[in-house]
Amino acid sequence: MSHGYESGRLNLPFVGISTFGKYPYHPDWETIDADVAIVGAPYDFGTQWRAGARFGPRGIREASTLFAFGHAGAYDHEDDKTYLGEGTRIVDIGDADIVHTDTEQSHANIEKAVRAILRAKALPVVLGGDHSINIPCVRAFSDAGPIHILQIDAHLDFVDERHGVRHGHGNPMRRAAEQNHVTGLTQLGIRNVSSTAKEGYEAARAMGSDILSVRQVRALGADAVIARIPEQANIYLTVDIDGFDPSIAPGTGTPSHGGFLYYEVLELIAGVAARQNIVGIDLVEVAPDYDHSGTTSILAAQILLNTIGRILHR
Repeated sequence: MSHGYESGRLNLPFVGISTFGKYPYHPDWETIDADVAIVGAPYDFGTQWRAGARFGPRGIREASTLFAFGHAGAYDHEDDKTYLGEGTRIVDIGDADIVHTDTEQSHANIEKAVRAILRAKALPVVLGGDHSINIPCVRAFSDAGPIHILQIDAHLDFVDERHGVRHGHGNPMRRAAEQNHVTGLTQLGIRNVSSTAKEGYEAARAMGSDILSVRQVRALGADAVIARIPEQANIYLTVDIDGFDPSIAPGTGTPSHGGFLYYEVLELIAGVAARQNIVGIDLVEVAPDYDHSGTTSILAAQILLNTIGRILHR
């Protein structure tokens, strides 16, 4: 009996194991041979309010299978381009080992994962986890810099120290700015009551930050915002899902109304991918249990696959 195909498997999105995009699972970190390597950082002990981002990597991976039909890539009729087509070399290397309640060891294990990807000359794409996982990710670039940080976020995350905490999810951009291999930061979407006090904003600007709210980005337009980012810079992209409006991304610990919509962020990232060299990515703060529709995880997977497709196309 014929089912319309002679050989191979249809491999529909709801079938099989949920690796990212249903790309091959490659657990040996010493033999990575790919252009892009996905790693999970299921750590959320840096959260100040609602935890749950430890399940972000699983949620994003499962959602990503929606876009994994595997039939001749992803054709975009607006661009008249096929992204993630034949010859795409992406692997999922699993998760960094997280030790519950042990921030330093967990962060060290995340850093080790990113360093393994960089040694293999692949693009690291890290699925968080809360935003503190950016700290070991940026540390891992100490021999692969200099880098400029592009942050999409509702919150500045520039707290130096609060009650002795220096490696929570309110600290990562401050820790990044302190690194010798980080040359500057562009912080987009920052709004509302933030985690960072006024002196944090002053310190951020003094340390080389360009800070724009959602309203400021909209007033300028994508091209003008992209033109503010140093043209020759290698870009490390960090996307906090709460940079998006909670109407489309409710599954996060600290939602903030007035956020970006999907195409606003995609146009910014696509413009940067065309003009600059994106050398690393993390996407953080997806906490699937706050969104029973699954749409937040789908948004995260969609923005990542579109970003990866544009980087590889370039």
